[in-house]
Amino acid sequence: MRTITKLFLSSMLLVNGAVALAHSDGGFVDKDFFDGMKKDDKAAILMVHFGTTFDDTRALTIDRINDKVKKEFKNVDVKEAYTSRIIMRRLKDRGIIKLNPQEVLDQLKAEGYTHILVQGTNVMNGVESENLNKEIASYSDSFKDIRVGAPLLTDSHDYENVAKAIAKKIGPLKKDQGVVLVGHGTHHFGGSAYAMMDYVFSAEGYENYAVGTVEGYPEFDNVVKKLKDRGVKDVILMPFMFVAGDHARNDIAGDWNEDLQKAGFTVSKVMLMGLGQNEDIQNIYVDHLKFVSHHEKEDMAAKKVQYSNDKD
Repeated sequence: MRTITKLFLSSMLLVNGAVALAHSDGGFVDKDFFDGMKKDDKAAILMVHFGTTFDDTRALTIDRINDKVKKEFKNVDVKEAYTSRIIMRRLKDRGIIKLNPQEVLDQLKAEGYTHILVQGTNVMNGVESENLNKEIASYSDSFKDIRVGAPLLTDSHDYENVAKAIAKKIGPLKKDQGVVLVGHGTHHFGGSAYAMMDYVFSAEGYENYAVGTVEGYPEFDNVVKKLKDRGVKDVILMPFMFVAGDHARNDIAGDWNEDLQKAGFTVSKVMLMGLGQNEDIQNIYVDHLKFVSHHEKEDMAAKKVQYSNDKD
C-alpha cells in the first residue's frame, strides 16, 4: 500500500510541474550562497507575499514569517514585497506603502547588494510562483547570485508535513467530526496540488479531512461526497490559504459555511486562521529558503561557469 501511495504522489508531482523544483529529485548542485561572497559583497533576503489588507492577519502571518527569517538569518538584511496591485493600492489609500518585487530589487541593486535570496509564500507552483520565477530570472545579470526558494507544496514530503502540521493544530477529532479546508483554487495545471493535498491527508491517516477550492477542483460537491462517504456529520471549517483575508471571511466563513449546513452538516467551528499562522508551516518555508542557500539550480550554475569562461 505504501508503494502505491508513493507512486501516486510521484505522478501527481509530475502533473503539477513541481518536480523541477523538488528538493529530492535533482536539478540542484551543492553550492553555498554565502561562501561565494567577497569582502565588499552585500546579501539580502526578499520575502514575497500576495499581501492582505487585514492588519490583524498581516501581523500573524506575513510579519511573523518575516521575523522568523530575520532570526534564522541574523546577519542578512530582510526585505519584503507584495504582488497584489489591488491590495497595495488599498493599503496606499490608508498610508501604508508596500513595494512590488521589481521595485525592491531595483532598490537593492542601487544600494549595492550583490547576493539575493528570494522566498515567496505561495502555497503551490501556480501562476503566482511562475510569475515570480520569471521576474527573478530577469534580474539574473543584475546580481552576482540570486536564488528563489520553492513554494509551500513542492515535493511529496511538503504535503506530508503540511498535513501533519494542520492536524496537530486542530487536535483530535470527535466521533463523526471532519475538517474542511478551502483553498482559493486556480485554472492553472498547478491546481492539482489541491487534489494531491486531499489525497495525502487520507494517505497519512487523516481520513476525515477534505480539501476543496473556491475556484477550481476539488469542488464543493466533491467535498460533500467525501464527508458523507466517511460518515462525517460535524465539520470544522478553515481556509487553506496563507492569510485569512477576504476569501476566508466571505467565501469560506460565509458561503461555504452556509452551503455545508444546507447539505446537512453541522458546522461547529469556523477557524479563520491562515496557514501562515501555523508555526510548523512557517518552518517549511524557512526550510525551503535554507535549502536554496546551500544549493543552486544546475542551469544557473552552468550559466555562471559559461559566463566566467567567456570572460577569460
